[in-house]
Amino acid sequence: MFRRVLAAIAVAALTIVFAACARVDETSTPDGQRQVIHVPGDAQTLAKAAKLVRAGGVISIAPGTYDEQLLIDTPDVTVRGESRSETIINGGGVRPYGVVAVADGVRVENLTVTGATFYGVLFTGLHDENGPSAPTADGYEHWDPEQFPPLERFLVDHVTAYNNGLYGIYAFNSRHGIIRDSYASGSADSGIYVGQCTACDILVTGNVAERNAAGFENSNASDSVVITGNRFSGNRIGMTLLSSYQEAFTPQRSNQVIGNLVTDNNEPLAPAQANGAFATGIGVSGGQDNVFERNLIAGHERAGIIFTNTEDLPASGNHVSGNVFDANGVDVANTSAARTPATANCVADAASTVPAELFAQLSAACAGDAAAAAAAQAYTAELNTPPAPRGTSFKKVAPPRAQSDLPAGSSYPALPATVAMPDLAQFGVPDASFLVERAGTR
Repeated sequence: MFRRVLAAIAVAALTIVFAACARVDETSTPDGQRQVIHVPGDAQTLAKAAKLVRAGGVISIAPGTYDEQLLIDTPDVTVRGESRSETIINGGGVRPYGVVAVADGVRVENLTVTGATFYGVLFTGLHDENGPSAPTADGYEHWDPEQFPPLERFLVDHVTAYNNGLYGIYAFNSRHGIIRDSYASGSADSGIYVGQCTACDILVTGNVAERNAAGFENSNASDSVVITGNRFSGNRIGMTLLSSYQEAFTPQRSNQVIGNLVTDNNEPLAPAQANGAFATGIGVSGGQDNVFERNLIAGHERAGIIFTNTEDLPASGNHVSGNVFDANGVDVANTSAARTPATANCVADAASTVPAELFAQLSAACAGDAAAAAAAQAYTAELNTPPAPRGTSFKKVAPPRAQSDLPAGSSYPALPATVAMPDLAQFGVPDASFLVERAGTR
């Protein structure tokens, strides 16, 4: 997916006018002396602020609507709005992005991005001197990852991303990062996307994603990706874990999906993508060795979880236990192709499966039955699928209610080399009201 987006950006005209001079304050913070550039006090535009900021500095953005986009190519910069709901970077339905970081250690906090044609906030190691870049038209199968080392260390915190053309918050070819306490809606691909990394060391927690084509999407992001304590409700599909030959590092594997609310993803008034997966809680396409524990997976007209293949990549070795399934068309389905059968998927807590004989195989795999784990799991070529509604333009999705600000007085510590993951034992099965105070429209 990223290739087609970047190819379009590569031909977009990005005009950045830099200031000849501006006042720069050295402001005392809990971390000591730090350069702080105020917008519009010290720089009239976001582009001017990006030119002036030094490594380790801060761009502090006053309330207001900024009809531009911001590219950060200086390391360890913090971009922070003074008011999450009133500091607005607006793409106007014509600019491709809100904020893009192509340098290590960047933080984006306490602001709103809306109206971008591609994505609200992007972190990526795939770039050239002009910003986000794309490999050749030959495709990712010929792409050399060593040519574009991953971006290291990033943070998205208390960001609202709504009504952006494809993605709300996007981390691609990036590692050692956190997406937390943020909100995404009205995205025609996914509200939150993590893609193309190995040894990713990424934490996604405390977020709300609703009224998107997909609430959360992972494509080829593997090893130490933790998705915990989020609300993915009221999208066309709740979340997906995908292997994709359009990106490097197949297959997708080894995520931990723990303590999330994944409910009622049958939303007709979301952008019209994900038609084939409409009304699905969790889709696993070619994903392997992922763990799904203590999630509430409920209210899906099609299915709670679907296992399927991506070309010759099977869904295999996934472990599902300790979850609560309720009011789904079917709790678990396997729609893999006969040429790429699913194997060794264990589901300990489903009440219903399609096909019916899949139930015994999933249970046996959980019980350690080696023969059951090795055998091809029963599949169906057809699954009762409600008609996908037409959906709506990303520009017309109802905006969210005001979201809470970053706590006052938050400091600017440098991002560490690795993410301090939470104790996952503290995340139980959430109830239906989890994070509901942050859901809904104005």
